[in-house]
Amino acid sequence: MPDRLYIQPLTFAPSPQAFGGDAVRLAGGMAYARDFAVIVRRDGKVASRETATVATIGEVLGALPDEFGPEAEAQWANLRLAHPPLQLGDRTIRLDCPQVMGILNVTPDSFSDGGKFLDDEAEAFAHAADMLEEGAAIIDIGGESTRPGAAAVWEGDELKRVVPAIERCVAMGAAVSIDTRRPAVMEAALAAGAHLINDVSALRHDLRSLEFAAASGKPVILMHAPGPVDSSGDDLHGDGNYANVVFDVFDWLAAARDRAIAGGVARENVILDPGIGFGKSLADNLALLNALPLFHALGQPLLLGASRKRLIGALSNEAAAHQRLGGSVALAVAGMNAGFQLLRVHDVFETVQARNVWRGLRDAALTDFSGLAAG
Repeated sequence: MPDRLYIQPLTFAPSPQAFGGDAVRLAGGMAYARDFAVIVRRDGKVASRETATVATIGEVLGALPDEFGPEAEAQWANLRLAHPPLQLGDRTIRLDCPQVMGILNVTPDSFSDGGKFLDDEAEAFAHAADMLEEGAAIIDIGGESTRPGAAAVWEGDELKRVVPAIERCVAMGAAVSIDTRRPAVMEAALAAGAHLINDVSALRHDLRSLEFAAASGKPVILMHAPGPVDSSGDDLHGDGNYANVVFDVFDWLAAARDRAIAGGVARENVILDPGIGFGKSLADNLALLNALPLFHALGQPLLLGASRKRLIGALSNEAAAHQRLGGSVALAVAGMNAGFQLLRVHDVFETVQARNVWRGLRDAALTDFSGLAAG
């Protein structure tokens, strides 16, 4: 295993004034960092760790062995890289502020809604309309459950579930994401009007997925899942063994990014998701959530999907999925504080309200100069 480098943001504030202007605006968003850890990993273990401020980062990176030069330069640039908006049909989704993606599961065995949106088409479309009215920037439509232990779905069934839902949501004027790992479903979904591909297998489930995604020219979300998902197996949650979950997921996503780009996906069309809850223990999930800002060093827009996940129940007396609103909003705010651009959630109204209050606080901090002298 070659030596690896990571530049991890450590110290945050709601505005650069808190540090007298000596701060980095992460990924062009509304999270600001001054202090960073520069970490070298060798043989799966941390070999060195130096801390630096914006003022001293050049000196610390310059002292690294020459082999790290290009990677250090790339990660430092990535942390400061502002991402252009997503153009999804007639909708322009800006990435300088967190955006909410509303979940519409048209499956019989979703862990969160028990299949009610599959059984009642009218209710599904009413729910989609409600999410749009409540402020969802994107509607994410899926026809296969990816919860632990869920059975694989026949492609024909998945198509019958998602295509009508996509057509109705597009007719409402929604920007639509298709949550699938099958290229035939991707193709039919885009033909029905979907604008974005969300693949929990990171284009690994079928060798044709990468070729199709590249040819489509659409943005694609690549999510970390440790299990084998090609012809060797079909368990997204398997093989969850990590030397260091944060760095292992970072390296995995870097490889997924590079594979997609090498396969013809435009770099600006790659969005990354650390895959909270997929093949990860409670400790693993918490470690990732506490390290979210590190993933900006990959240089791509980031999505956080932690809504109603099992970890919330584990931290709240095993609360059922429908009783995890407070924890879901708390994790969404953690994503906002970390500068994540997209938040995939079940509870759109509450998350959008939290985002708007969060945004108001950030806007006020940018115009508050009372702390400049102290900085």
